[in-house]
Amino acid sequence: MNRIYAFDRMLQRLEGWLIIAFVWMMAVFTFLQVALRGLYTHAHLQWANALLGHLDWTEPLVRLLVLWLTFLGASLLTSDNNHIKIDLFSALLSKKWLPFRDLALSIACVLICGIMVKDCFSYVSMEKAFGGSMFLEIPVWIGQIILPIGFLLILFRFLLRGARRWTEIRERKRT
Repeated sequence: MNRIYAFDRMLQRLEGWLIIAFVWMMAVFTFLQVALRGLYTHAHLQWANALLGHLDWTEPLVRLLVLWLTFLGASLLTSDNNHIKIDLFSALLSKKWLPFRDLALSIACVLICGIMVKDCFSYVSMEKAFGGSMFLEIPVWIGQIILPIGFLLILFRFLLRGARRWTEIRERKRT
């Protein structure tokens, strides 16, 4: 089990670095687009418009990076238990029942994420069979592979949380 937690920590570091890299890429490409548009529109510099035409792939890349950031961020937040949650039971249940609630919610989230992983893999395989391309002749399915991977990462995090709660419940029964 320690290897799994070590893998999780390594995955957290990788996700953090990817998020930093993607945010920087988004900022640089967006700034470049805005600066070149401004140079062409206000200073009437033709070379800015020509360069903008060669960098037309940056806008769809930035949109794709938003999707990647969403899933990587959701996975990272799930690992820290800081994900979005609607939690009415914490206020209603006593503290001794909270591990059971967490276990039940983790199981439900694993099931939902499992369904989403399956459906997303089906969607990506359909896109792969269709054979469309995004930009720079990159196939669409390569950009969309984050959908099943993202849900798989979130599923992994809920699985770990469920395992922790299960261990906690079992240890509490022993004492």
